[in-house]
Amino acid sequence: MIPSVKKPGSNTRGLLAYLYGPGRHDEHLDPRIVASFSPRGLPDPGRDQDATLTQLGRILDAPVKLRNEGFGRKVTDHVWHCPVRTAPGDRYLSDAEWGEVARRIVHAAGIAPDGDPLACRWIAVRHADDHIHILATTVREDGRRPKLHNCGIRAQAEARAIETELGLHQVTPGDRTGDRRPTQAEMHKADRLGWETTSRAWLQERIRAAIPHAASVEELFAYLEADGVEVKVRRYPSGDLQGYSVGRPGDVKADGEQVYISGSKIAPDLSLPKLHDRLAAGQPEQHPTARRNRPATCWQRATDALDTLHDHLTADDGSGGSRNAKEAAQGQIAALGELIDAIAQTAPAELRSQLRSASREFARAQRSRIRADHHTATGLRQAARDIVHAGDGADGSAFAVLLTALVWSAILAARWHQAQGHQQQAEAARTTVIHLQAAYDQAATPHLTALTHRQPTPETTNTLAGAVRSAIPDHADRILTDPNWPALATVLADAHAAGHPPRTLLAEAAARRELTTARQPAKVLLGRIQHTTRNPAPNPRAEAARLRSHAAGNLPRPNNPQPATRPTSPATEPRQRHGR
Repeated sequence: MIPSVKKPGSNTRGLLAYLYGPGRHDEHLDPRIVASFSPRGLPDPGRDQDATLTQLGRILDAPVKLRNEGFGRKVTDHVWHCPVRTAPGDRYLSDAEWGEVARRIVHAAGIAPDGDPLACRWIAVRHADDHIHILATTVREDGRRPKLHNCGIRAQAEARAIETELGLHQVTPGDRTGDRRPTQAEMHKADRLGWETTSRAWLQERIRAAIPHAASVEELFAYLEADGVEVKVRRYPSGDLQGYSVGRPGDVKADGEQVYISGSKIAPDLSLPKLHDRLAAGQPEQHPTARRNRPATCWQRATDALDTLHDHLTADDGSGGSRNAKEAAQGQIAALGELIDAIAQTAPAELRSQLRSASREFARAQRSRIRADHHTATGLRQAARDIVHAGDGADGSAFAVLLTALVWSAILAARWHQAQGHQQQAEAARTTVIHLQAAYDQAATPHLTALTHRQPTPETTNTLAGAVRSAIPDHADRILTDPNWPALATVLADAHAAGHPPRTLLAEAAARRELTTARQPAKVLLGRIQHTTRNPAPNPRAEAARLRSHAAGNLPRPNNPQPATRPTSPATEPRQRHGR
């Protein structure tokens, strides 16, 4: 149930004409009053043929007129309008139930508190099965104005209680960081001009898509202008930026003047100060798992940066971490959205629809009431810029590995938001997972098919199955019966040939992500192991030479140096303990 408090108006008679009229598309049927301030009832133009809208308007406006006839400033913004709508699929409420809903909403909002004989005058009109309109005049019988600050928030809180009591759909509560709902005027204008989305939604998508391309706010504005967005910048006398607004080509007023919308009114995290904080992040530090001895593609570096995000989100589960840990986690999630935006722009054409949907959904998960520490996520942000500026396309296997890491990142983001009580953000992240998973399934199919065709011999496969049972006993049966097990066996055999112990790889991959909730655990392990084995395998001779070099140069040795060992075969690899 959604109560939506509108901007105050000044024409009571005009709003009544809309409520009792046919509607813009003849959708208003049988309008009638279901509740009001008067216990004796009011003349209802929908039920009494002698009642008029003018008569009803004068009754509602009586306290306003009395106050304006006295001394002092005239009241002009006295019309309070709040539609209340149930969710699609909810049962239709009776007139009596809607009347009780209206009384509780005006009480919670401060329009007409229970037991206050001097409260504002109001009515609730029903002209459809699924909603009512509450109209009130905001001058009390004693001439004072009601205290309506945060009235919409209080009405929303009451609606959550009503939903529970009436068995209606439970709307996810917000935290005032969500997008502004499009107005009816915006939706009708988009429909009239043949646009699929409103100007506000169109502009938000363009700005978010431009962020990975820019290293500063000035670069962002230049990119937007090159993309066809109208940009208007305000500056201080010193030349420093003061603010900005953007406009959609073709969105003009009646006199032909371009319509501009400020960034903060498009989305809370697109204001100038927040964009500046985000884009001012410096160069990322080298991640401990980064490959040192050979160049890595931007797709591989992005997967490395996602490892850092995983560490942040698992270090702070949201239930009781420090403030710095929470701000770092929120910063990582904000940068994750930029990376998804970048990938959606550069992925193979057949995957872009799903990835763009993921990007749109994840925009809601990028912001919360927790301040984001963007400087902790410079690696992700730089990875996003590298991807959009890369001249070459993604390698098939590297891209599939990156999508696997993205799916897990979105899952962790959803869990973190859920632990913080961010219901809307958690739901957005969960929806993002669906789109990312669909993109991964499509991208990985030819890669998995090729790996399956190279399945190792039955003897080697049986030996690798023994490694699975030894390293991950709790999930071994699910892994070995997964349709993707032959492909995983191929990856493990390739890794062993490159010098990586299969048992160790399996244990490390299982430790990086829990497998209980994985739909296909073999596919999850395959992606993680492929990412790990892109690093050079341990080289015993190189390690011994490095230790001799340290000794010859009188340099301090590392603590607990690992003894040099030879790569072992899957059959002779020593059994390792793995505690979960």
